[in-house]
Amino acid sequence: MTAPMRLALIDDHGLCRKGLAELLWHRAGIKVVGATGDPDEAVQLLREHKPDLAIMDLRMPAMPGLALIKRLREEGIDTPVLILTMCDSQEDLAGALRAGARGYLLKDMNPDDVVDSIRRAARGELVVAPAMAGKLAHLLGAPKAPAEGSARALTDRELEILAHIAQGMSNKGIAKALDISHDTVKLHVRHILAKLNLSSRVEAAVFAVEARVDADRRP
Repeated sequence: MTAPMRLALIDDHGLCRKGLAELLWHRAGIKVVGATGDPDEAVQLLREHKPDLAIMDLRMPAMPGLALIKRLREEGIDTPVLILTMCDSQEDLAGALRAGARGYLLKDMNPDDVVDSIRRAARGELVVAPAMAGKLAHLLGAPKAPAEGSARALTDRELEILAHIAQGMSNKGIAKALDISHDTVKLHVRHILAKLNLSSRVEAAVFAVEARVDADRRP
């Protein structure tokens, strides 16, 4: 049996830590090995437990999240960090990515999409809240060189699924919304990435924003 994913929560709001820990365990069987809002305790926690991922708030009075990431790296702690915050500014997103964060989520996201994003971040993917896709597109500039007019090579169903990806929906959520199987969605996503010459859902979401893909019309 596969061991449960192990996470650390670093947030100065105790209620947020408790609620997220319960959500992750009861909905996804993800174990929180420790939670704190104190930077010294956070360093000790990550050094001692070596979790698969650290979920970190951005605005913390004792030490801002980006400064804490820098401190962790200076002390030789390489635990991947995923930002979970209420801050939706492009500057904060850029700072987090420059600091090496694995992704940037917002606390008002759908709980199922938060869980799905955490799972994907733990697998090494860069994950970004759907509300931040436009800001990410601006930071990255043009998408990764898709062929001229390549979006027009997508089928209507693929365009529909791409539009849902741009909204930050998980494969499970897309399958439910479109009343198709989870495996069918995964197959369509693979075809979309191949046709657009992209390597991740984040890049696909950025492409959709840049190309103004809409499920009801072609770009």
